[in-house]
Amino acid sequence: MTIRAVDVARVDDRPLWLEISGDEVWWDEPRPREGGRRCVVRRRADGVIEDVLPQGWNARNRVMEYGGRSWRAHEGRLVFTNWADGRIYLCSPGEEPVPLTPEGPARYADLVVHGGEVWCVRERGDARSGERDIVAVPLDGSPLRSVARTHHFLMNPRVSPDGRSLAWIGWNHPDMPWDATELCVGSVDGGPHRVLLSGASTCQAEWRDDQSLYAVSDPTGWWNIHLVGLDGTTRDLTPVPLEFGDATWKIGGTFFAVADGRIATVYGTADERRLGIVDTPVPAGAAAGSIRDAGGGYTYWAPALSARGSHVVGVAASPHRPYEVVRVDLDTGAHEVLSPGKPVPEDAELPTPEAVTVEGVHAHLYTPAGDGPAPYVVFVHGGPTSSAPPVLDLEIAYFTSRGIGVAEVNYGGSTGYGRAYRERLRHSWGVVDVRDCETVARWLLDSGRARKVAIRGGSAGGWTSMAALVHSDVFCGAVSHYGISDPEHWAAETHDFESRYLDGLIGPLPETRQRYADRSPELHAERASGPALLLHGLEDKVVDPAQSERFAAALARHGHRWAYLTFEGEQHGWRREETIVRALEAELAFYGIVFGFPTPEVPPLTLRQGEEVA
Repeated sequence: MTIRAVDVARVDDRPLWLEISGDEVWWDEPRPREGGRRCVVRRRADGVIEDVLPQGWNARNRVMEYGGRSWRAHEGRLVFTNWADGRIYLCSPGEEPVPLTPEGPARYADLVVHGGEVWCVRERGDARSGERDIVAVPLDGSPLRSVARTHHFLMNPRVSPDGRSLAWIGWNHPDMPWDATELCVGSVDGGPHRVLLSGASTCQAEWRDDQSLYAVSDPTGWWNIHLVGLDGTTRDLTPVPLEFGDATWKIGGTFFAVADGRIATVYGTADERRLGIVDTPVPAGAAAGSIRDAGGGYTYWAPALSARGSHVVGVAASPHRPYEVVRVDLDTGAHEVLSPGKPVPEDAELPTPEAVTVEGVHAHLYTPAGDGPAPYVVFVHGGPTSSAPPVLDLEIAYFTSRGIGVAEVNYGGSTGYGRAYRERLRHSWGVVDVRDCETVARWLLDSGRARKVAIRGGSAGGWTSMAALVHSDVFCGAVSHYGISDPEHWAAETHDFESRYLDGLIGPLPETRQRYADRSPELHAERASGPALLLHGLEDKVVDPAQSERFAAALARHGHRWAYLTFEGEQHGWRREETIVRALEAELAFYGIVFGFPTPEVPPLTLRQGEEVA
């Protein structure tokens, strides 16, 4: 069976946030057929699932451009941020939303409700020079108040159980949140604050009681769960070389939740991220780090946990099961799938990932249908401080069902293997990532698995794909989804959150400008080892479409083949069904050209050569 592009569009996504609310479970889900909006739904106690967010509303925001926690359930009502205007709204099921924040350019994210107020991060200013503070927004419509403005970037506002103290996490340029942050505590009325943790990366903190918090931080080089006292004491509760956190791209992730005094947590590596239980309190002098597995047959749990009593709800997947909302009874270990089933192929029709390590490089191989050496595509994840989990991905299956193998490479710099592995990319972006992808590609060829290898990726993965095309001779073609082609231009064009990211990935400007020039795919397009397919959303504020346009023009000047497709109404990533279908079919047609096989089931793709971009 071959998988259609429309099947990928309707299955390949997942809830970002969820919450137990009384005897109901709420979550958000993508709606590619409704213009790509995210709709909040609830599963009632009787098992009926219904939309909470009315048609025409979209529970998203663009704080720090990637967005953050966009909604909360509160006493049967929904508090959410609306994509169109950035405001916070309150609505009851079946009713029209009512605004809680004033009109204006402000945006809000990382919502949490406490004491009749929504506590969240407010962002003002343009994409290049925003400022942020933590505000309290009354649910009764009274004016909001600003409580903390301590860092250029803020997240994780949490009010203590007694309602007197506020905890939050902040960081400043040039650090990214996976480099170094500060865990702060102050009064809910504002004023002075104290720093409890600094120098490491803290990605989540929750109050244990009025005098201490649980926090995921990595002073040991691994994101572990710590008990942090207001008196300055800290204790690592999970002192093992495993990750209990990850890079913060969207603020508001929940890597752990407290259930009946126990900590339910996602943990592991990029090869497998399980659901575990840590019993608390750990007696003084006792060995910490004892983790009981509660993940069942799922091999990946997303940072979206909610707990109540003896139950925890999360979003989980495995190589043959799509992302599902799953409720776990921590007393019995029973699992219950709460979300509706998805139309996925039979197990025999899906590839099973094989984890391999090639010369120290981590990768997941998806063997295609058919026998003998096959064409392969190296998939490069974005970030680059991120990783690719080995879960059901119909985008991959779309290609393997047609005889094209896939190798997902978690190159040096990826998360999920400790700080030392992700810092292999420090000042080496465009070198280590390219070399690691090339290492896996050459291994595929030398081992007889592959007869030809192409490379593809999105965003930072698009950068690596274009860089590999011009700085290596092993790839017969490259596909870039909304990728970066010239780092110096990108540093000047991109949004505030990532505007100093390249300080750590390549080096500070202007001191290391030559590195930028040496690694730029655009400036070395004459070396391209094959053609390129470039795809970009015209509303992208993270990577300007000019990045793709300039690379296409550079290829054209040097007589190389290329195609450039644009998509109206799309930002950084594909959300609309028609976009996903068109982009995937164009990619298949491109592989038909570079690998040399017919693709009659998709519209033809024309590669231009020696022409300037219009």
